[in-house]
Amino acid sequence: MGKRVILTGATGYVGEGVLIECLAHPAIDEVLVVGRKSCGRTHPKLKEVLVKDLFSMEDVADHLRGFDACFFCAGISSVGMNEADYTRITYDVTIAFAKAVLAASPGIQFNYVSGAATDGSEQGRIMWARVKGRTENEIGRLGFKQSYNFRPGIIKPSPGQRNPKTWQRILVPFFALFVPGSTCRMEEVGLAMINSVLKGYPMRTLEVKDLKVLAKR
Repeated sequence: MGKRVILTGATGYVGEGVLIECLAHPAIDEVLVVGRKSCGRTHPKLKEVLVKDLFSMEDVADHLRGFDACFFCAGISSVGMNEADYTRITYDVTIAFAKAVLAASPGIQFNYVSGAATDGSEQGRIMWARVKGRTENEIGRLGFKQSYNFRPGIIKPSPGQRNPKTWQRILVPFFALFVPGSTCRMEEVGLAMINSVLKGYPMRTLEVKDLKVLAKR
C-alpha cells in the first residue's frame, strides 16, 4: 500500500519540485497540497485544501487525517524583514501547522525544509539561521514518531517546474559551478524526502551530502 503525503509550499520553488517527484513516484498514492492558493496542477494523485493561512487549520482538520508524512516546504526569504516578523512566519506558522497535522494524524512523519547553514545552537549572529534552527529544534520536541530537517544548499530546478524566478533559472546553474559540494538537484531533494518515509535515515538533520545519499536508496 502506498503512502499518503501532505505538502505545503507547492507554489514555491522547493515545494513545486518536491510535488513533481511525489506525483511521479509509484510509492506515493496521494498528495494533499495545503496552501493559500492553488498550485495550478491537476493529477489523479493530487488533492488540494485552500486555507487563509497555515495558522487556521481547525476548519480543515478532518482533511488531515490518515496521512503518513508531511513535507513542509513553505518558507520566505528574510531579506528586508526584522526578526519578529520573520519569526512569526518561519517559526510560529511552522509549529502551528506541525501541531495541527500531528493532532490529526498522530503517526505522521514531519519533514521540514530549512537550509544550509541553519544554526541549531540558536545563538549565532545570522538572524534567519537562528530562527530556522529554533524551528528545527522545536519540531524535534513535538512528539512526532520521526522528523527530519532538510538543509539543501543551492538547488538546480527540475524540468517541468513553472515557479522558479528568472534570476533562479539564470544564477543557480552559475553559482553551482563554483560550489558543487553545496549543490544538489531538485529531483534529489524530492526523492530524499520520499525515501526518508520509505526507508528512513540514521541522522535527523540532512545536509546536502546526506540528501544525495538518501535520494539513491
